[in-house]
Amino acid sequence: MAFIKTPVKGMPDLLPEDVALRESIFKMIKQAYSAYGFAQIETPSIEHIENLSNKQGGENEKLIFKILKRGEDFKNALESGSGELADSGLRYDLTVPLARYYAANQSKLPAPFKAMQIGNVWRADKPQKGRFRQFVQCDIDILGDDSILAEIELIAATADMLTKIFAQAGLSKFTVHISDRRILRAAAAYAGFEECDFDRVLIILDKYDKIGLEGIKAELEKAGFVMSAIEKYTQFYKNAHKGVGCEEFCKYLADGYLAPDVATGIDTIIACVKEMADRGVTVMFDPTLVRGMSYYTGTIFECTIDGYDFSIAGGGRYDKMIGQYSGQQVCACGFSIGFERIITILKDNKVAPATTAEKRAVLIEKGTPPQKMLEVMRAAKAARADGKTVSILPMKKNTKHQIDSLIEQGYSDVERVYRS
Repeated sequence: MAFIKTPVKGMPDLLPEDVALRESIFKMIKQAYSAYGFAQIETPSIEHIENLSNKQGGENEKLIFKILKRGEDFKNALESGSGELADSGLRYDLTVPLARYYAANQSKLPAPFKAMQIGNVWRADKPQKGRFRQFVQCDIDILGDDSILAEIELIAATADMLTKIFAQAGLSKFTVHISDRRILRAAAAYAGFEECDFDRVLIILDKYDKIGLEGIKAELEKAGFVMSAIEKYTQFYKNAHKGVGCEEFCKYLADGYLAPDVATGIDTIIACVKEMADRGVTVMFDPTLVRGMSYYTGTIFECTIDGYDFSIAGGGRYDKMIGQYSGQQVCACGFSIGFERIITILKDNKVAPATTAEKRAVLIEKGTPPQKMLEVMRAAKAARADGKTVSILPMKKNTKHQIDSLIEQGYSDVERVYRS
């Protein structure tokens, strides 16, 4: 069998400079979120298949990397021809594992609990720029807080973190879009769609940025919805112009479709985040924001940056998920950062990893006496104890090229030690 030197598609190798950049961004993320009181936790990469396939993950449930049963369990399942051949799978996000984690450890955790997770997730997706099959997600979640303070903290912390990271690339502007699933459902009900069709309608509305309102109308017609509901729905969304406030937009909904405090709450969240965010951050109500996960129950939010056709972070409130594991309803709200997409943007803008330690290289010529080598080792030990990076290497014949390569790697001081 031939040896394949390329990695599995969508699961890239990382060069030293890639790892260095990623580690520096991890550090910035942890510092920014820790400043808001989020505590880092870890969950396993593998989850029970029942948890991953509980109809809460939307389209992601079609992208699970499943792990087959082993031994007699697999043989029996295969021979019976019924039931699931897999008993576990690689997690496709960090939210489902967090729900299970909290249900298992709730008695040991504070209330409300502010969690931070950073880890690999896997989706059997079609790879493209900024989208991989194995990738890192960075999540923050607040569990046990049903007030809008949770949304304000999550969005403000993420806006603060992204501002610091993008400053390295000279980027000072990005947009935080905010909406609410209750508003989306109320608009669909107001237009006359049946409740069982809401999810299908919202999937079409989610294409608004790409196909516009006329495209939405055509898609709804193609899906076979009644024309009266389509007309009323598209007429309503003519009010979804940029800069519209949530209360202003929702006033067009007839009485009884939406609780008044929903719109008031969204406008309050926006006002508070604007107060804390950098002036380059645009925070806006976006009535066409949908978010794909069916587990969202209230506020939803997403971050975009000009020049890129993908979001860089997204999240929302999911008050009903944790109760499925614990049997006790626990309100929850979270924000997930597209780490790989952030790295893509930084690399597009030629951002190099931040280095603080002085890097020194020592090149030793072949045949150097042992006593001289011991002196080099002692000096290197002392320098490392002083916080410096020291790399001891054999001197190559083309010393100039070797030194040039080391300078490119960030070594500011290169010493040559000759045998005589």
